[in-house]
Amino acid sequence: MQVLFDHFNELLDKGAYIQLKEELNEENAADLAEYFEELTAEKQLFIFRLLTKDLAAEVFSYMDNDTQEHIVHSITDREVRNIVDEMFLDDTVDFLEEAPANLVKKVLRNTDAETRALINRFLNYPDNSAGSLMTIEFVKLRAGMRVDEAMRQIKRTGTDKETIYTCYVIDAHRKLIGVVPLRTLICARDEELVQDLMEEDVVSVYTTDDQEEVANIFKKYNWMALPVTDLEHRLVGIITVDDIVDVIEQETTEDMEKMAALLPSDEVYLKTPVLKLAKNRIVWLCVLMISGTLSSLVIGHYQALLTVAMSLSNFVTIITGTGGNAGSQASTMIIRGMALGEIEVRDTLRVIWKEVRVGALCGVALGAVNMIRMTLFSPSTGTLLDFTVSLSMAAVVVLSKTIGCTLPIFAKIVKVDPAMMAGPLISTLVDAVALIIYFSIASALLL
Repeated sequence: MQVLFDHFNELLDKGAYIQLKEELNEENAADLAEYFEELTAEKQLFIFRLLTKDLAAEVFSYMDNDTQEHIVHSITDREVRNIVDEMFLDDTVDFLEEAPANLVKKVLRNTDAETRALINRFLNYPDNSAGSLMTIEFVKLRAGMRVDEAMRQIKRTGTDKETIYTCYVIDAHRKLIGVVPLRTLICARDEELVQDLMEEDVVSVYTTDDQEEVANIFKKYNWMALPVTDLEHRLVGIITVDDIVDVIEQETTEDMEKMAALLPSDEVYLKTPVLKLAKNRIVWLCVLMISGTLSSLVIGHYQALLTVAMSLSNFVTIITGTGGNAGSQASTMIIRGMALGEIEVRDTLRVIWKEVRVGALCGVALGAVNMIRMTLFSPSTGTLLDFTVSLSMAAVVVLSKTIGCTLPIFAKIVKVDPAMMAGPLISTLVDAVALIIYFSIASALLL
């Protein structure tokens, strides 16, 4: 792609605008949107005006928010109207959700009353809901239609639809009663009725359903589109798989940020101000620092033991580190299972029993390896201390895995995102528990 972009820049610098326009309008819209990110603000506007109306609208839908805002700020009201007319409604709504108020006003000012009403309705749906993702550009058919009538309607209206591969059958009250694939219509006889060909067992979602639930349905059924209804089962739109890919990326990024003790942000890293990056991190860093006080209190409580057996302090780091790693492993697996719908709250006891057994096996293995390691590389510590550290390590691994698998499920019960119960938070909690176990065993065996 970089070779292609360099070629475009060369044509631009040489003033070969006619050739540049011809070649630009033959390229893929997503690739052109990537090209715009490399251009200066002045060149972006010039290149944008070389595109045909339909391609310009499609390229605009792929641009990042900053480029979109610059384009809308710079072009005339007539050009804004052309973009809105050519774009699918869901892409327009996606742009307006992130745009400043003055840009929203400029776009809405250049739309007709019907489109403006639709956009306002979409903007009123809750964030991250099915209603905010859907598009209204889909094929509607009546059950009593003949196949030839249905095909004529698809040919007449299909150009403006986001997808025509699945057609949706509604009754006189706009209630969804079935779906029929385009392939079925093409292969059927002209005189057959749509109602005889449609599939009546339709899976749909409500406008208020969470986007993560919608993504799970797409994953389960491998569909290209999913119908969206209101609470009275009237068909109001569809969600296409390209929007769900964006949702999956967004949800995965959000979970990764929470698991790393960051406040979620949907901005591109290199375009995010330093002050905002610091703000997103400092809250959890403060929480973790304060919660780390537990570990210092535990160490202070066992200060007398450390005075008697100074060698114990040499192994605090390896005990807490191993415990934190074990807990993070368990919590990550459970969070993943819950996100994919493989683990439910009702499975809590089964999960704990499984992780206790996994922890026991891992703990015995790690304790044995540690015993051998200390015997070979720390012969001066003595067999009893070696055994104390190794036994503590085995016990810490078992308990850490139990805590790691329990906290995400508990979070779901109290309506908190399970992803928050991972990584640094698990490690901080496990550190305190590991120290209590370590010093308790040491007290019993060494004093």
